[in-house]
Amino acid sequence: MSRILVTGSADGLGRAAAESLLSAGHDVVVHARNQQRAAGLGTLVARGAHLVVGDFTERDAVRRVAAELNDAKPLDAVIHNAGVWSGPAVMPVNIVAPYLLTALLRGPRRLVYLSSSSHFGGRPSLDGVDWRGRSAGSYSDSKLFVTTLAAAVARLRPGVLSNAVDPGWVPTRMGGPGAPDDLELGHRTQEWLASSDDPQALTTGGYWYHRERLQPHRAVHDEAFQDRLLRTLAEETGTAL
Repeated sequence: MSRILVTGSADGLGRAAAESLLSAGHDVVVHARNQQRAAGLGTLVARGAHLVVGDFTERDAVRRVAAELNDAKPLDAVIHNAGVWSGPAVMPVNIVAPYLLTALLRGPRRLVYLSSSSHFGGRPSLDGVDWRGRSAGSYSDSKLFVTTLAAAVARLRPGVLSNAVDPGWVPTRMGGPGAPDDLELGHRTQEWLASSDDPQALTTGGYWYHRERLQPHRAVHDEAFQDRLLRTLAEETGTAL
């Protein structure tokens, strides 16, 4: 049994992953951005899930969640599922929050970051990025950045299994009811990478789609770009990885 945090688990892929992991006997920590969203997780909490609440658009809230988790039983894995599609919250939620949690959380030996095929349309440039969300951010850029973060962590923390997952365009609240991909398959790969002893799941630095390892955007494994991204995020947040 592993202790696994699933961020953004009030609905969609995050909730599906949390429910599946809980059913498999794992010790699951669910996350909601506010108390209203947390109320919808009552059935999972009643089944034994632990709950943390914090709005990931706010860096202080991310830090509070990290401190709360560090004071509890150590985590074995984190699925960085929380994400937004558009608007000012894109950069704070999609890249700054997972970066801060990666830097601050002690103990997890498996890290899974939610990417997207949209990352192929991202620009490997950090010039002029609004990390604080004062204006609308680029979803594609944010997913390129978080996929690069996953690869950088795999390189710099050899004792940690760090991977990125494209869940596909699935019919969630974010993806919309007409999304063509399979919702069930959409959450299985991140669960597998977070908990399985399958030899393939014990690898690191991958970009995965439905348990198949694919080649990501060429910038993802560019070590100079990785280092620039980490340096920029460290300067921006005041927290080094």
